[in-house]
Amino acid sequence: MSNQTMKKDSFDAIDYKQPSHRHYFKRGMQAGVPVAIGYIPIAIAFGLLAKASGIPDLVTILMSLIIFAGASQFIGVNLIMAGVMYWEIILTTFILNLRHFLMTASLSQRVSDTTSKKQLSLLSFGVTDETFSVASIQEEKDLPAMYLIGLNTIAFSAWNIGTWIGVFFASGLPQSVQNSMGIALFAMFIGLLVPALKKSSSVVIVVFIAITISSLIYWTDMIQLSDGWRVILSTVIAASIGVAIFPEKEGESHD
Repeated sequence: MSNQTMKKDSFDAIDYKQPSHRHYFKRGMQAGVPVAIGYIPIAIAFGLLAKASGIPDLVTILMSLIIFAGASQFIGVNLIMAGVMYWEIILTTFILNLRHFLMTASLSQRVSDTTSKKQLSLLSFGVTDETFSVASIQEEKDLPAMYLIGLNTIAFSAWNIGTWIGVFFASGLPQSVQNSMGIALFAMFIGLLVPALKKSSSVVIVVFIAITISSLIYWTDMIQLSDGWRVILSTVIAASIGVAIFPEKEGESHD
């Protein structure tokens, strides 16, 4: 066999149409840009709050690096300032983040079976409300692990960069600018949700059911629940009703 033939065969063995890990990682990073833009002002607000509350800078930075859960970090700072026992802080944040079990369970159905345990651990750590929303509205049935890692990486980086800015640089900002940072998260959620609502009427109905249930629990005081439990209960009930109303037949998938 000539060298020219061997060279041709070796090139044919490579499927250049198969996207690389780098390609999926870059796609995940691009999809996470809106999340990153929304995270930075919220993280700055967290850094400012922790700084004003007298939390040591190192502890604030480690909270964003290790916990990486915005609502839990805000509540954690408030509970520390209130002098609450450590085990109560841990229990509160655990309950608040129980919804992540539902999110990771949902995403696990779309992650490739070839994904290693190390990658799964990395993915589960990086799942947040916002990255879950972005991943869930993707049209592809199977999500490559590197896509999710790219999505989580840009969100994690933005959150920690924002925390550093809040701790070390944002105290000099005008008070009106500092107060306005809190609305960025809600604007980001609306921006993520609207495209999915425009594509699917079933998503609109399920979201409306979840909002109605959560509002009833909150405003009527029919059940005394924390924010975390209210989100979980509303999600489970709305998802169950959605499955009953829009049953997915074999070989079909909802948008």
